Amino acid sequence: MIAVVAGKEVRALFHSPLAWAVLAVLQAVLAWIFLGRLDAFLELQPQLARFSNAPGFTELVVAPTFGAAALVLLMVMPLLTMRLVAEERRQQTLPFLTAAPVSSTALVTGKFLGLMLFLLLPVALLVGLGASLALGGQPDWGLIAANAAGLALLLACFGAVGLWLSCLAAQPAIAAIATFGVLLGLWIVDLNAAADSSLRHLSLLRRFESFNQGIIDSYDTAFLLLFCAVFLALAVHRVDAERWKG
Repeated sequence: MIAVVAGKEVRALFHSPLAWAVLAVLQAVLAWIFLGRLDAFLELQPQLARFSNAPGFTELVVAPTFGAAALVLLMVMPLLTMRLVAEERRQQTLPFLTAAPVSSTALVTGKFLGLMLFLLLPVALLVGLGASLALGGQPDWGLIAANAAGLALLLACFGAVGLWLSCLAAQPAIAAIATFGVLLGLWIVDLNAAADSSLRHLSLLRRFESFNQGIIDSYDTAFLLLFCAVFLALAVHRVDAERWKG
């Protein structure tokens, strides 16, 4: 049943003009950032040639592009997650969905996996941009792989938060605003130097930094997986509540 729900969600996303518009804008913005970083690297290349262990184009072009992509995707994620459940509620089809012979866990997991399959497209785009540099040199494939894995985990966390808030909201617009507010708050706590250290540990982008540097840290990986699991569990609990209420 999870595969059925996930397939339905993927089809809904690919039939959504908004999702395609978001994907097109993402592609344009990320390509522009990538080309800007590449142009800056080419200008610095004569100076870098003087050093024996100078950073390569993967460190100076690809990794910063992945870092910028994390912020860009944080901003557009609410547009993709807002309709996951809130749209069902707005169209009054949620009671039929919750009455179907499928568990709340399967329902939430299927919607989440459908979203993640769609979100792998911008990740694949970034990997493709990095791989294109192989035409003129030897990329650091380990760094590219670490960034891709880290960004995928980060997007999973963003998606889990958005899915939970979509389960709570009565309208997709409310879900989008709430998701943007929560994700922005989790970013701001890392920017505020005076913030309590325990709050700063909640910053998702801070967990992405190790991946961005080519390090797959077990603590950061476990934190992101646990963060995602907690919000998916909250979403399951909310869907269960809808079932009891309905």
